[in-house]
Amino acid sequence: MTIESTPVRFDTKIAVLLRDDLAPWQRLNVTAFLVSGLGTEVPEVIGEAYANADGTPYLPMFRQPVLVLEGAKEVLTAAHGRAVARALPRAVFTSDLFATGNDRDNRAAVRAVPGDQLDLVGLAVYGPRNAVDKVLKGARMHP
Repeated sequence: MTIESTPVRFDTKIAVLLRDDLAPWQRLNVTAFLVSGLGTEVPEVIGEAYANADGTPYLPMFRQPVLVLEGAKEVLTAAHGRAVARALPRAVFTSDLFATGNDRDNRAAVRAVPGDQLDLVGLAVYGPRNAVDKVLKGARMHP
C-alpha cells in the first residue's frame, strides 16, 4: 500500500455554524443532524469506504474536514440569508426541533415557519471555499 504525502487542498468547504448559546449536548446533536443531510444531497462530499488491515469494512465518511463555527443568533440569521441567496446546499436546525422526536415532526416544525422567521440554532453549508467563507462572515471557530 502506497500512501501519497502530497497535502490535499479542497476547493470546497463543509461548515457547520452553531448558535453560541447552546448546551454542549445540543451542539453535538445539532452538528450530527446537520451534516447528515449533506451526504444525501451532495454525494461528491462522501469519500470511499474504509477497511482495516483485517478487511473489516466501515462506512464511507466525508472526504474533507468539517469546520465547526459559532456565532450569535444574528450571525446565524445573516448566514442563512446569504446561503439561501447564493443557492448553496444547506441544512437547518431550529430550536423547535429540540421538542420533536422524529423526522416527520421535524419537517413539519420547519415547514410551519417562514424562512426569515426561523429560530435557527444551527446551519450546515457546502460549496466553494470563498462562497462559504462569505456566507459565514462574522462567525468564529468553535472553541
